[in-house]
Amino acid sequence: MPRVTIGAARHKRHKKLLKRAKGFVGGRSKLYKTAHETLLRAGANRFSGRKEKKRDYRALWITRLNAAAVARGLRYSQLIAGLAKANITLNRKSLSEIAIADPAAFDAIVAQARQALGLAAAA
Repeated sequence: MPRVTIGAARHKRHKKLLKRAKGFVGGRSKLYKTAHETLLRAGANRFSGRKEKKRDYRALWITRLNAAAVARGLRYSQLIAGLAKANITLNRKSLSEIAIADPAAFDAIVAQARQALGLAAAA
């Protein structure tokens, strides 16, 4: 019975992995074992990074909304509470875009939120 090696398949698998590790520094792109370990860690960071990106954007929108609300005499929490009472279901992303691109429309939204809370108009 002839001796069978996995040489060609192993070579192909290693080359494929090393191709994915291209651009890594030093042995991380040249040595199979090191490249494999680095790619495993990189994959974990990729996964968690996609989740963190969502958190980061939400935090950015909230910061923008707070700045826009404070400029109009409300706190962020008051703005969100007023929007909920006024039955305005715009999400934070679209609200922050409106605050940046169309201040007049945002003023109207803030006025509705203020009215729903029963607060007097800003001085």
